[in-house]
Amino acid sequence: MVKVKDIMTEDVTVVKGSATVAEAVRLMQLKGLHSLIVDRRSDDDAYGIVTDTDVAAKVVAYGKDPKQVKVFEIMTKPCIVVNPDLAVEYAARLFAQAKIDRAPVIQGELLGIVSFTDILQKGDFVENPRVAILERALQAAISDARAIAAAEGDSDAAKAAWENVAELEAELAFCKGEAPAQSAFEQYGTTPAAVPALA
Repeated sequence: MVKVKDIMTEDVTVVKGSATVAEAVRLMQLKGLHSLIVDRRSDDDAYGIVTDTDVAAKVVAYGKDPKQVKVFEIMTKPCIVVNPDLAVEYAARLFAQAKIDRAPVIQGELLGIVSFTDILQKGDFVENPRVAILERALQAAISDARAIAAAEGDSDAAKAAWENVAELEAELAFCKGEAPAQSAFEQYGTTPAAVPALA
């Protein structure tokens, strides 16, 4: 499974909140960027982000002088941040729900930045769609749980196996956006009498 840390851009350009928008725009142009991370003032402060959309919507659209407007006046702070160990599909879902297209990657410190572009260009979702992977894992887990329940009845091992099935079902339902009509546990139960013959 590809994680955010596998696709993020590590070379992050940072700007101070006290910089002018003109300085931020020059930095964006120089580096060919659409956004800058706004640095923290101290270790207990939050990171911010300023994007080309912020500049266009909050400065250009109102005819303001970018040499007079400060970054802190138009930035988003605190901004949504992403954990480097987050699976790429969850980062994509976070972006869609929050209506953003990029976020800093932080784990104690600023590690990088990840964007929809990174997800599309570096992710493995074409070769390995998450739903298909989960469906295969769920079928294997159901088979294991049925075998354990058939051999051991309502044992701790059987309960743990069915809990694993339930976790996979929940994750699959979340990815699909729909719950199953009947869970595998409801279909097969945990006692030997309730377990159909294995295929």
